[in-house]
Order: sequence, then C-alpha cells, then structure tokens
Amino acid sequence: MAELDTSGGGGKKGGKVRSKKQSTRIDLTAMVDLAFLLVTFFMLTTTLSKPKAMDLAMPDKDEKNPKEQLPVKASQTLTVLLGSNNKLEWFMGVPGESLTPPTVDNYGKDGIRKVLVEQSAKVKQTTGKDILVLVKPSEKSVYKNVVDMLDELHITNITAYAIVDITPEEIGLLKRDNIF
Repeated sequence: MAELDTSGGGGKKGGKVRSKKQSTRIDLTAMVDLAFLLVTFFMLTTTLSKPKAMDLAMPDKDEKNPKEQLPVKASQTLTVLLGSNNKLEWFMGVPGESLTPPTVDNYGKDGIRKVLVEQSAKVKQTTGKDILVLVKPSEKSVYKNVVDMLDELHITNITAYAIVDITPEEIGLLKRDNIF
C-alpha cells in the first residue's frame, strides 16, 4: 500500500518559499505474494522434457544353439570400429576377410552416414538382401560415440545391426591408424 508523507519540511521562517517535498513509501508485500504465486503456478503447470529413448533388442543371456544362428556373408557385413577422439574406422566384411581397406572416418552426414547409405545400396543391389552392421566400441571410445552410431543407423533405416566386442586384431587396426 502506498503512503504519502505530507508533513512539513522544517519550520524555517524567512527564506524562499519552496514547495514541500513529499516522500513516498510503497509497501511491496502484495507484489511479493503475487510473484510467489506466479512462480508456483508455472512450476506446477509446466511439463518437464521427457527423455527420448531408442528401443534396443538384446539377445537372451542363455547360450544359444549354434544351429539357431543365421550365417551372414562377409559381402553383406559392414564392420564399424569406434575409436578415440570421435573417430571411427570401417570396412566391408569381417576381420581377416575385409573386402575394402579400413577407412578412418567421422560421424555425421558427410562421414559414416554417407558410407552407410552407399554401402547399403551396394549390398542391396548385389545380393538383394539388407546390410548387417557390426558396431564394435573400443576402450577409448565414449558412450556418446555408441549413441551417435545408433542414431546414424536409425537415420539411414538400417535395422540389422549388432553391438559386439572388439577383437585384439581390430584394436591393432585402430592403433595403426592412431585412433586408439
């Protein structure tokens, strides 16, 4: 509530006549109450961002019969090795039977996404089947790299992929190219 002080300024006689200076005092209690009510209202009515999650099908922990596993040709397999410093290395085939030389690349539309689109189209054209991507994270790769790779697979509509352990031979490839 606002108040005006209308008391006189002093009792000096003889001097210039001046207008009285009125001091104001504003009570801000109601304003503070209103601010807390607004803060409470917006805190209770806003929705928090919901986490986005990707479905990931993992195999059972029970050991499967080898006869139940489907054989996959090296010609339709793309192996991606995740290294350090947000770099990766890819080659067609499996270690020891690589059909293309190992190539160091990065993430993004001009990196692994372009490779996934090209190789997927090539495999589809030659074999008539979908490509299988083997993602092999190393000790030096970070969790973000695995998520980025899964995002790239999702963007390029590749549904057949597996996250598997990296072999010592593949670690040697990463060390050779200075991304381990």
